Parts: sequence; structure tokens; C-alpha cells
Amino acid sequence: MFKFWPQKKKNSKILWLDLGDLEDLVRPDGPHEQWQDHGLGLLRTILHNNGIVTDLLSTRSMTSWQQLRKNLTGYEMLIMNVRSYTFPIAYKSAQLFKEVNPNGLVLTGGMHATVSLDEMTGIEEFDRICQGPGENVIVDLVKDPLAFPRVVIGVGAKSMAEWPMMDRTLWPKPHRRLRKNFNWPLEPECGWGPGPVATILTSRVCPWQCVFCNENSYIPNMGRKPVETVIDELNYLDDKFGVGSVVIHDSMFFQNPKWLQEWIDKYPRRANKVWPYWAAGRSDTVRQWPDLFKALVKETNWNTISIGLESGSDRILRLLNKECTAEDNYYTIEMVNQLGDELKREGKQPAMLWANIMLGIPGETSEDAFETMRMLKSMRYVFPSISYYAPYPGSALGYQLIAEGKSLMSKDNYHRFPGDEKVKGVDYQFYRELLAGKYEDEVNRGLDDYTRKQSGVFADALVKA
Repeated sequence: MFKFWPQKKKNSKILWLDLGDLEDLVRPDGPHEQWQDHGLGLLRTILHNNGIVTDLLSTRSMTSWQQLRKNLTGYEMLIMNVRSYTFPIAYKSAQLFKEVNPNGLVLTGGMHATVSLDEMTGIEEFDRICQGPGENVIVDLVKDPLAFPRVVIGVGAKSMAEWPMMDRTLWPKPHRRLRKNFNWPLEPECGWGPGPVATILTSRVCPWQCVFCNENSYIPNMGRKPVETVIDELNYLDDKFGVGSVVIHDSMFFQNPKWLQEWIDKYPRRANKVWPYWAAGRSDTVRQWPDLFKALVKETNWNTISIGLESGSDRILRLLNKECTAEDNYYTIEMVNQLGDELKREGKQPAMLWANIMLGIPGETSEDAFETMRMLKSMRYVFPSISYYAPYPGSALGYQLIAEGKSLMSKDNYHRFPGDEKVKGVDYQFYRELLAGKYEDEVNRGLDDYTRKQSGVFADALVKA
């Protein structure tokens, strides 16, 4: 049994509660469970810069609800940033808070407040609910919450250039045993590059309208963080903690060619080191700007390229309103294959494709799924990341399936576990057998000899949705 660090002395009557599964910062299943909440970091920084000190706890640091309940005692205000998959945890935490602090106030915000306001307002323990970005309202809201209506419309910055540099020491600490492997408040190595890892944001908006994504429903348009500001922050973190690699958490890093060209020009020259980084893109824009893509990979060390390929079937890509074709996907795959070969010839580590694949999409046929597996087998430098489609509120398809009563996800059971069944009527047994390689003969039909020989077993690549 682990021994826990002593309970901290209360410095404030205001508590910010970081949300996540119990024990994720004690006995995590992997490094991703230890990743930190940038919304928490930004908003606590703004509060502290304005003289409002908050204490911090994390459900991820707790081994039981009883332990959390004990630590909630004595606070007058609880603040939580609520995502759909942490909504059940926020609900239970608010109940516990009210049990031990009957006169305390619970302030909530975050993505779920925008995509599913009815579920948030249905929780009587949530005294104030902020919809939308909170950076320009949180100070006044925390100072005098009773001056606001129960549902508060958030006020965001016009540009990320207006944000203060986040104080990462305001993030929760993982268990001391875990911190031996990296320099907190940076984050642990996760297979994409050496630790410690600096996770950053350069943009907040993906302008596309895929029906499985809810980002556009809660994040307004916002100017991108200036290139020099991003580099200066990385240099600061390196000087203070020692950066090993970078994860750019943008939903869509590979957009805005002018910004990307400036990144190519300045990152190799201004950064303390050209750290390898993970970042996301789309196959249609890779095809649109191939020279820019190649320059980013080769000149800025974009060594883990996350592409939302989703499917190898044009029919499914149209159903998802992906605005990419299977031909776009194969074009990008071949570019990464060629770049990997080229980098290997130069004696360098090949860039890897973090291939985001979605299965279990309502309406997907077995042949659609076989086309996706054929596409996967064509990748030579790949980290496959496969998930079952999940109907989250806020997305067009999610709303439709929820309205039709076909979602197996509910306000009491939003979940991201890889193998969980998420939609009624989907033959998950077929997908389990597909990922185990049972349908190799069907998948290999029409493939060349080299591709046919690649393993078709991907059960270990199933990840959270």
C-alpha cells in the first residue's frame, strides 16, 4: 500500500478540484493518465495573478471517495472544469462537497457546460455554471458568484496572445514515486519522445465540421498564439526544468500556412534545442501543402505526426463529413513512408505516423472496416491508435444518436475505456475479431505481397475514445 504525502495546510477557503479517475496520479495505467489540464493551469494562473489564491486537490490523487470527502472539509467554494468524460466524477465530487460544506458554493465550467447544459443544470449541487471560455470572467465570478445568474456566459480572449504564461506549478503533483521519472511540472515520456515532456497549445480551434467532433460547439474562434511566444515559453521551461520533447495539444496544428512557415523559420533558430514533437494534421491539407509538410517534418523535427485518418472507406468518410478522401489518406501515408525511408538513409530516426482510426461507426459495413484495415497495413512507420466511435454530446452525430436512444453512454456513465460498447446495434464482437486478425484473408484481398505480409493484429492498439 502506498503512503501518501501529508495533507497540506489550507491556504485558502477556495478549492480547485482537478478531475479524473481515482488513482490516475497514484497507479496510472499509462503516462496519458498523468497529463495535465491546461484549462485548470490557465485559469488558476489568472486567479493567482489577480490575488485570488486557490488550494488544489485532484481526484486522480485519491484512492477512495472517502479520502476525497475528508479532504473537502472546511472549504467555502469548489471550482471544477468539467468535460463530458469527467461529468460523473464532478457530480459525485459536488455531492460530497455539499455533504461536508452545506453552505459552500460549487462553481463549474468547461466543455460539458456548453455541449450538455441540461445535464449540468440538472445537478442541483452545481450553484454556478459557466458556458464557454472563462478567462475574462473567472476573476469576477470567483470574487462574487452571487452577483451572477446560475448560468453564466463566459467571456474569452480574442487571441491566445492575451493569455498569461501558465504557471505549471499550479498543476497537481503525481505520487512522488512517479515523479522520480521526470521533472514535474513537466510531464512523463509517453513513447513519442524523451522525457520530460512539455505539453503546449498554439491554437484552440479546428475549423472543420466532422460530425463525430464537438470542438466547434464550445470553442469560439480565437487568434493563434504567436510563434515567438510559443518558443519563448519552451525555452523558459527548458531553462527551469529541462525539456526532453514536446507535445502540441492543438486539435489541428497543421493549419494556417503563414504561421507554420514562421514556425519553420524561427523554431530551429530561436529554440534552445530543436526538440522532437507530436502534433496533429489532416490528410487533405497534407496533400494541399506537401512541401510545407515535408519542411516541417525535416526542419523542425515533427517526428510524431498525428493524422485523423478515421477510415479507409470513402463512404464512411463522407458519412463523417470528414472532407477528406481515402485517396488523401493514402497520399499522406505514402508521404510519411517516403520521408521515413529518406530519414533512415540519412542516419536519422524516421518520423512516425500516429494513425487515428475509428471503428464501430453506425452504418459501417464489414467491407468498410476491411478497407480501413487494408489502409492500416500500408503504413510502414506507424503507431496505430484505434478507437470505437463514441457519441459524445456536442457533435452532430452524437446528438442524433442520443436523440434516437441509441447511445450506450449516459450522464452517469460517460466513459473512454477502449473496449466498452458505446452504440446500440453495433456488432462489437465482429470488431474484436477483426482486431484479433480473424479476417486476414478478407483484409488481404487485393493487397500487394509486401503489404499482405504485414500483421493484421491490432487488438493492442485499441485506445480511449
